[in-house]
Parts: sequence; C-alpha cells; structure tokens
Amino acid sequence: MKLRRVDGREPSQARPVSIETHFMETAAGSCLISTGRTRVICTASVEEGVPPFRRGTGLGWVTAEYAMLPASTGSRKPRDGIKKDGRSVEIQRLIGRSLRQAVDMRLLGERTITLDCDVLQADGGTRTASISGAMVALTLCIDRLIREGRIPVSPLRHQVAAISCGIVEGTPCLDLCYQEDSRAQVDMNVVMNEEGAFIELQGTGEGRAFTPEELRILTGYGEKGIREMMDSQRRALGDAARWLCAKPVLVAASSNVHKIQELQSIFGKYYQVCSMKDFGFDGEIEEDADTFAGNAVLKARAVCEALKLPTIADDSGLSVDALGGEPGVHSARYCGRHGDDEANNDLLLEKMKNEENRACAFHSAICIMHPGEEPMVAEGVCPGILLRERRGEGGFGYDPLFLYEELNKTFAQVTPEEKNAVSHRARACRKMLEMLEARYEGACDE
Repeated sequence: MKLRRVDGREPSQARPVSIETHFMETAAGSCLISTGRTRVICTASVEEGVPPFRRGTGLGWVTAEYAMLPASTGSRKPRDGIKKDGRSVEIQRLIGRSLRQAVDMRLLGERTITLDCDVLQADGGTRTASISGAMVALTLCIDRLIREGRIPVSPLRHQVAAISCGIVEGTPCLDLCYQEDSRAQVDMNVVMNEEGAFIELQGTGEGRAFTPEELRILTGYGEKGIREMMDSQRRALGDAARWLCAKPVLVAASSNVHKIQELQSIFGKYYQVCSMKDFGFDGEIEEDADTFAGNAVLKARAVCEALKLPTIADDSGLSVDALGGEPGVHSARYCGRHGDDEANNDLLLEKMKNEENRACAFHSAICIMHPGEEPMVAEGVCPGILLRERRGEGGFGYDPLFLYEELNKTFAQVTPEEKNAVSHRARACRKMLEMLEARYEGACDE
C-alpha cells in the first residue's frame, strides 16, 4: 500500500523552502530559513583572532552554535544553561564540521566566524535546515568582509547544503516532517557539496535495518533535495552567490596593478589572481639567477613558500645579438638603477651606435608554483630589430626601440591588443595555459 504522507507530498518531494536574507541587521551575515514549518535564524559573526590551537598558523576558523528556543516545540523546551544538552552539542559540531568543508582557511586569515543557528519553530529537519541556512549566512559574511577590504578574495571553495530522509512504513521518503520522523524506521541526514560529494552521511536503522538498495534510494533522494536547496540558496544570495565555489587564488609575485589585471584576464579560467601585497608579502626578492626562467622561479618560490599559496611570477627582458645577449636578465637595471627606462635606452643606443647587426629579441619566462610541488615554467620569445632612435609614445622599457617587423611598428606604436597578441609574455602565457589544460584534464581523468 502506498504511503500517504501527512502533507500530501510524493516520497521524493521536499518541503517548500523560503530563505529571507539580512534578517538580522546587526549580524555580519544572516537569514531566516524555512523548510516547511521548520524555521531557523542563522547568523554569522566575525572576530579578529582564532582559538589558541590556530594562533600563529595564518589559518582562520569557522565554528557553530545551535539552540532551540523555548517555544520552538509543542511543549516548552528549557533554555540551555552553561552546559548544553547532548543533542545541541552534537548538532552544532555537525554544523561546524560541514561548513568548515566550504572554506579555505588560509584565505580567511587569523579570524573566527561563528555561525549561530537558533530554531524558532521545529517540525523536523532542524539540523539540516541549520546547515543550509548557515551556508547562506556565511556567504553573506564573506561578501561583507570583501566589500570592507578585510579579505582580498573569497575563501569559499564549495557550496554546502543538507537535507533529511528516511524510511516511513517501508517507504523511502525525502525531507521528513516531525510526524514522519517520530515514527520513521530509518532516519538519515545527508550533507553534500556542489560536486555531489558527501560531507556527512548519518544513517540509523532505529526501527529496523536497511538494505543497500534502500540506502541507494535514500542517498539519491538526498542528492535531489540538496540540488534543489542549493538553487534556493543561490536565488536568495543574489549577487553574493558569485563568492560561492570561488576559483583557487594565484598570488602574483608583483604589486603592479596593470600586470595583475593582465594575468587575471589570461589565467582567470583557473584562478583568482591577486597581488602578493594583498596577503602581506612585501619583502625583497633577490633575483640573482643568470636566466629569465631562473629568476621567475626564484620569485615564485619565495612568495609561494612564504604564503603557502599558488604563486605566479615572470621575468622578462631584451637580448641583443651584437652584445652577446645584453642587457638580458639585467634589462630593468642596465644603467645601474632599477626601472630607469630612459637611462637604460640611452646606454643601449650608445653601445650599439657602431653596430650593423641590429637583431634582438624580447624574452619572457612565466613560473607557476603550487605549495609542495615542482615549479611549472613556460618561456616565450619575440624577435625584432633594434632601431637607432626611439619611435612611438606608448609602451615601457625598451618598447620604443623594438621594431616588430610583421607590423612594421615598434611596441611603443602598437595597440595593447596588438602587443598582447604577439609579445614574448603572450607567447609564454599561451604555453603556460597549455600546461594548465593538461594539468587539470589529468586531474579530472584521475
């Protein structure tokens, strides 16, 4: 005989979901989540600093507290005292574990986010509603931290949601209300991320054991309900949903805003590119290698090891055939002072004034390094002719002297789009993108 559910739903149908964001104006992030008649206020609060076991690690912390208000059930529930009841402790630990799976603690920095879940009305599924609502509150909190400039990028690596299911009168059902839960033969709570991977799976045969086939049905129902819940989360978050499932950070061993924007436009498919200064790195890096690739690796390694984050670095310069490759790795400081473009160009013209062989080339080496891994290096070369006088008003460095023959223009005369299509850095970046494609395709194959 087919089970008639108390509210007329099909076995695989979840209860209606409503999520009202910014429910508490005083919280860093908040929502009121309703799943059927269950209602939970979820708030996120931020404190600078972390528990003692985290201090000095550079890692943040996410924790949770859970409580049922006295009138949340049919009969008054006494308030938790200094010592919470065992059920509340178990549930708040579950919420904390679940939401920590969403956060890259390195990017949060040494600060603590506390997620408070207070049940206003309980009609089954309070713990799973708390997890799903806490994810929304956490995301809004991250949005606020970014807007206030307290963190540079989103540390949210995953979207998390949860739902209950169980077996009632021999029928697997999704999202049990209290009447169903109180007489369920099997009770299960499912927590998953957006990839369909389990974070927590709590299944108990309270009335009887359950079979592998019933487990398959219940987890299938759970995934369906969680996908629907994630849609509700995203709709409620609006623009703030963009911080969910953020790409990994790639720290540029540079503080040059224009270079970082260029790198973001190139590598944005795989990473969020940020300046090393966003993460507090402003130390000097000694570039004493005798090759462009060597210097790129030195810079990437220094920042990667200091910050424990994936890092990108580049080193580039001009080599002139008649000068045996000069200025080479010393391009930026050829005249003895770093970054004096005019003096560098004047010195180069002086050294080349009697030379007929004007062949030269721009070189670029790009290095990406992940913590604990060997560096990935790609190089690009753009050949040209060294002019006897400057030509053009754009560009920087040696661009006014570098004639790109295919366009019959110097790099100081071409548009940024023209330069980015053929430059040494563009060629190195294209090779690096090919390497990243292979890296991520290989990871997917595994």
